[in-house]
Amino acid sequence: MNRVAVRLVLSHLVVALLGGLATVLVVRALTPVIFDRTAGMGGMMMGRGPGSGTQQQVRTQVADAVTQAIGVGLLVGVVAAAGFGALAATRLVRPLRRVGETTRLIAQGRYDVHVEPPRERELATLADDVNTLGRALSETEARRTRLLGEVAHEMRTPLTVVDGYVEGMIDGVLPTGPEQLGKVADEVRRLRRLAEDLSALSWAEEGRLALEPRPTDVAALVTAAGERLRPQAEDAGLDLVLVVGGPVEAVVDPDRVAQVVTNLVGNAVRATPAGGRVEVAVWAASGSAVVTVEDTGEGLAAEDLERVFERFYRVPGRRRSGADTGSGIGLTIARDIVRAHGGDLVATSDGPGRGARFEVTLPQQGGGRVTRGPAGPGA
Repeated sequence: MNRVAVRLVLSHLVVALLGGLATVLVVRALTPVIFDRTAGMGGMMMGRGPGSGTQQQVRTQVADAVTQAIGVGLLVGVVAAAGFGALAATRLVRPLRRVGETTRLIAQGRYDVHVEPPRERELATLADDVNTLGRALSETEARRTRLLGEVAHEMRTPLTVVDGYVEGMIDGVLPTGPEQLGKVADEVRRLRRLAEDLSALSWAEEGRLALEPRPTDVAALVTAAGERLRPQAEDAGLDLVLVVGGPVEAVVDPDRVAQVVTNLVGNAVRATPAGGRVEVAVWAASGSAVVTVEDTGEGLAAEDLERVFERFYRVPGRRRSGADTGSGIGLTIARDIVRAHGGDLVATSDGPGRGARFEVTLPQQGGGRVTRGPAGPGA
């Protein structure tokens, strides 16, 4: 910053010197010419010719006097330029120094620091950008810390179960039969799925989720995904209805969209008690392929309609079954997949106990980003 201040002052001095020297040279060159013209006109009027000795002497004296006066003015101008340059440099360098100190603190993890915007508009914009960066990094760090805590919490339960069963088997308290080993295997599968979903979530949030879009019949894709889950719905005592008309063409990644539909239907089956109904529909509307999954299950409160898409969020009071081995981030990944296609995934509900409806909108002509990343399992 000190070098910047010195350079600003020196630039003012150079400008002042160049301006002064240009003035001296111009005045020095023009003064005799102007003097001769003026004196010549005066001499003709008085009957004397130009170029007399007295006139030559006066011309030289006038040129010297003007040069000296300009020299004094140049000196005063240089001093004034140095003073104003130092003032301007101070006003510029001080906020820049504050910005530099703040960025260093942010780099050290002090995201709570703030730069007071200076009066200069350009510098105020720079200060606002630094403050915005600090807030964004603070939010990112908070999400990272929260994610670590959520992951630790999600891993703690299956690890505790596995540890308890293994210790019981080692001590001879529990038999090492198929039932006990099956429960251990369930928890191991849950851990593996959590790890795989976390990997997919990381790629999705970084905008590097793998997409390989191609022309696809979304209706056929939804039908296939629904039929794969029909046995699960029938085992739960539910009526699974597929409302599919003709083909609905769209440029999408079929594996990823199938992953989304599977997740939504699976969630609906788990949220709906026996005797309920899950309806899956697909149609084309206004250049988009629309897929809805609607159930008559537990429903959602108004404050949960967006929160269900947060990582590891669990709806308060929702029943849990032994088959509910979801990682808690399936809906997060599903929305990221849909938005990567250029579409959106939203939830609606009339309230707790009155069912829920999830709607996927995908542009038929594509419009998402094509990236490369891990294919990952179903969410």
